[in-house]
Amino acid sequence: MRLLIFGLGYTAKRIAARLEPLGWAVEATGRDGGLDFADRDAIRFALGHVDAALSSVPPDRQSGADPVLDNYAEALAGFTGWAGYLSSTGVYGDAGGAWVDESAPTGTGRRSARSEADAAWLALGARVFRLPGIYGPGRSALDRVREGRASRIDIPDQVFSRVHVDDIAQGVAMALEQDAPAGAYNLADDLPCPQNDVITEACRLLDVAPPPLQTLEQADLSPMARGFYAENRRVANGKARRVLGWEPRFPTFREGLLACFADGGFGG
Repeated sequence: MRLLIFGLGYTAKRIAARLEPLGWAVEATGRDGGLDFADRDAIRFALGHVDAALSSVPPDRQSGADPVLDNYAEALAGFTGWAGYLSSTGVYGDAGGAWVDESAPTGTGRRSARSEADAAWLALGARVFRLPGIYGPGRSALDRVREGRASRIDIPDQVFSRVHVDDIAQGVAMALEQDAPAGAYNLADDLPCPQNDVITEACRLLDVAPPPLQTLEQADLSPMARGFYAENRRVANGKARRVLGWEPRFPTFREGLLACFADGGFGG
């Protein structure tokens, strides 16, 4: 079995590592991949010889266009294998802290380009994996605390969902191995919570004092980071559990951070 990955980044690398022991041969574009994304002949040839294709490429920040669909929509429309796309739970916008599942409306939040890409991949018959905040070895609250980049912002009732990168890899692998039905799947852990709780737990593991609470204004966040705090929702993962049989190995941030801490996988 052969898989083509568009964009071999942090999450896609973990997916490839999960699939290769299962007998999947993985080709990929990206800095660490073997295919040149701009080589149209090579990409079209690959699409004609693989069993599955997965895109982890986000919309372009300037134009808002999906680079994969912009360049290869025609080839993908004729692709008869399994197709997948790594999307974002940002497509749901602000829910005022309420739970959202795959039936919730999309396209109402700040991630309009992502919502359009999400819808376009669904229209192609893809399995669209909607992901909240991704963390894992080398990319977690442990790193931010140790590097002095962590902050705690006092926003009452603000909650976020998150997911460990290896739980994403597991969910995508299960969807591939089972040839899961096309459609959207939320891959999120079981405990939406304030970001402050995650920072506090990371500080506990590292045996350092938590950073002081700040107001949003005191934190002096970038526009992108401020937008992150403008939305408030809890992401339900029931469909992935029912349809894929997916069970997160790291059901809360506590297990996930502890695993990162235990293997030393936080930036060093």
